[in-house]
Amino acid sequence: MLSSAIDHLTSKNLHSFEILIVDDGSTDDTSAASLELAAKYPTCDIRVVTLEKNLGKGGAVRHGMLYSSGERMLMVDADGANRTNKGAGVVVGSRAHLVKTEAVVKRSFIRNVLMYGLHTILRVVGVGHIRDTQCGFKLFSRAAAQQIFPLQHLATWIFDVELLLLAKQLRIPVAEVPIDWHEIPGSKLNVVTASLQMLKDLLVVRANFLLGRWTVKLKSQ
Repeated sequence: MLSSAIDHLTSKNLHSFEILIVDDGSTDDTSAASLELAAKYPTCDIRVVTLEKNLGKGGAVRHGMLYSSGERMLMVDADGANRTNKGAGVVVGSRAHLVKTEAVVKRSFIRNVLMYGLHTILRVVGVGHIRDTQCGFKLFSRAAAQQIFPLQHLATWIFDVELLLLAKQLRIPVAEVPIDWHEIPGSKLNVVTASLQMLKDLLVVRANFLLGRWTVKLKSQ
């Protein structure tokens, strides 16, 4: 995925860009593979950050966003499942248009049950206006990222929801756009365990905001 993205960006020759690869303390030679890729493109600004210990996906994304220098910051999963050919502060990739297609219909029964259950809970939490909160494709303006990510608390899989809640509370416009998506085999994620962890984290988010432990102050305040 990164090779095709770099080829696309260099062929346009319209804007400068940087690629920041954050290795979240993995043990599968991700950093070595990333450095090998960077060596193939010596004229491109490709940086590899290797975290000493695993922080969770949310922690890795937060680190990358806070240390990026671009005016627009795009987070994507490294597996290449998300693809897109494409005045909001945050643009969220959405797979909602694929719900009745083979991409979702052929998914396991338990995955689909958990997906619909999550959507119901999200409406309660306060981000029901976003149809696909968990897509690993999100674009932030620099101004939006600098407001949102310093306030992020969660480093686990549900961090996307916290980011969208923060955007809502900060009154940052969020747009949802359809993207192509392909199921990538070989995931090490335990769906049931991850879903229970996500439910726990959602309750933590909701409770902390309701109790005022986590607060968001608008610039005008």
